[in-house]
Amino acid sequence: MERPWFAHYEAGVPRTVSYPEQTLSQLLDASVRAYPQSIATNFVLSYLLGGRVTIGARRTYQQLGEDVNRFANALYQIGVRRGDRVALMLPNSPHFVIAFFAAMRIGAVIVNNNPTYTSRELKHQLVDSGAETIVMLNLFWPRLHEVQAETPVRRVVIVHVFDTLAAVPKLLVRAKQRRSTETPWVDVEAGNGRYMFEDLLRRYGPTPPPVDVTPDDDALFQYTGGTTGLPKAAVLTHRNIIANTHQLAAWFQQAEPGRERVMCAIPFFHVYGMTVAMVFGLSLGAELTILPNPREIELVLSVIQKERVTLFPGVPAQYIRIINHPEVGKYNLRSIKACLSGSAPLPVEVQQRFHDLTGGRLVEGYGMTELSPVSHANPIFGAARPGSIGLPLPDVDARIIDLDSGADIPFGSDQEGELLVRGPMVMKGYWNKPEETAVTLTADGWLHTGDICKVDADGYFRVVDRKKDMIIVSGYKVLPRDVEEVLFTHPDILEACVAGIPDRSRGDETVKAYVVRKPGTNPSAEQIQEFCRNSLAPYKVPRVIEFRDELPKTTVGKVLRRALVEQDLARATAGG
Repeated sequence: MERPWFAHYEAGVPRTVSYPEQTLSQLLDASVRAYPQSIATNFVLSYLLGGRVTIGARRTYQQLGEDVNRFANALYQIGVRRGDRVALMLPNSPHFVIAFFAAMRIGAVIVNNNPTYTSRELKHQLVDSGAETIVMLNLFWPRLHEVQAETPVRRVVIVHVFDTLAAVPKLLVRAKQRRSTETPWVDVEAGNGRYMFEDLLRRYGPTPPPVDVTPDDDALFQYTGGTTGLPKAAVLTHRNIIANTHQLAAWFQQAEPGRERVMCAIPFFHVYGMTVAMVFGLSLGAELTILPNPREIELVLSVIQKERVTLFPGVPAQYIRIINHPEVGKYNLRSIKACLSGSAPLPVEVQQRFHDLTGGRLVEGYGMTELSPVSHANPIFGAARPGSIGLPLPDVDARIIDLDSGADIPFGSDQEGELLVRGPMVMKGYWNKPEETAVTLTADGWLHTGDICKVDADGYFRVVDRKKDMIIVSGYKVLPRDVEEVLFTHPDILEACVAGIPDRSRGDETVKAYVVRKPGTNPSAEQIQEFCRNSLAPYKVPRVIEFRDELPKTTVGKVLRRALVEQDLARATAGG
């Protein structure tokens, strides 16, 4: 097939990559051997005394490797076996890294869970995945406790954020958490299938039993939204994630093994943060600078300055918050070399302003859960084309097809079509959903992305629309039907439709609900939002609610979601 993008690769970027026959635990082992005394994880909770004292913890690669082996041994001793699903419900922290690679060591499969999920949302993923073990922060325990009897979960490992800290910081953080009114302290007792993370690390030695894990074994169930129904799990193998890591390494030619510091502010439970920040960073022997709460923008700016961060993968909303911070000029951000932005369109003005502030390159890429996740990126220091998602990575084939005929659309034709992608990072399929897998994956390995694109004569792709109705909020995907189902349970709502409307302040979208009240009722927007908070993660709760007498529909009664969005855009353009 035609591949015009090769002519626009940066010097040194290969067209194809040699991939090792390697599992994810072997990837970590290689870095432990190469950089034993280098810092692997730098966990930053806060700074004290004007930044002279860091509250956090640093772990060398040798220490990380030993902790992974200890926790792998612990998981095995409490009953986890090859192929078993281990759910994680954790913020970014050393615990996540340890638990993830420990599961990889014994051939278990990780099931990532968003820490903001409600009991209802958590229950779906635990039941669907069949997870019998979960590793979770103590603060999240009440949500699991509410539904555990309705799930397969038999083993719960409780993490405290201060587990990995030294004695004095541990006391300070523990005391602060116990006093907090924002996140009430939760005591969880061991016993009845509950274990303490710290106790398990102390109890078991660093020699887990040998388990025969292969690159083609399942490594991850990563849940993603679909056009209909509940979220489904994309099954990613060790080979998929290893391949994407090596494709990224080939793209980042200027990355210096053993010398980089990666800002880990995008959640590890998100496949983008997991691969691009955590796995790719560790493959480089980099220092992972881990922040559990990236919404604290002053801390983010302080960390970049004090820890001399060099690589910062993220989403547009993060970069927008940085460049618009009123005191950003007080911080030295010049250590940043490169940033890859994903999950939402990156405004051109944000790219330029970020470059002016940091001197580093901020470029847009493209990916999705089913792609492990990155398939396209603009050249880091080469010919980036703002507004585009860039070029296919090495060993990635991409094409667009006509939405009606399915015929290939020529490069440079300016015609829109659906983007199809093929490569070694494409998922194995959807867990227990053969029909949806067959619709998404062709027999010869092409994945239908559902995104509508154009491609120019040079092979730069540009996303112009989404075939799916997915809403992107700060990098997270929101399925409109998931929100609508909750709205329809409200006793005063007759009809509802949910859509994403552009949010210029964040650079992505806002969840908006169009609601028709039942006759004789008058619920307020605030009451409906409070109702939604009981069943939806915070980022899914509609931020805007518009009351209407009726919703536009087709002749067969289907609500015209796009018409509602177009009306909003027309009003915004007219200044209404």
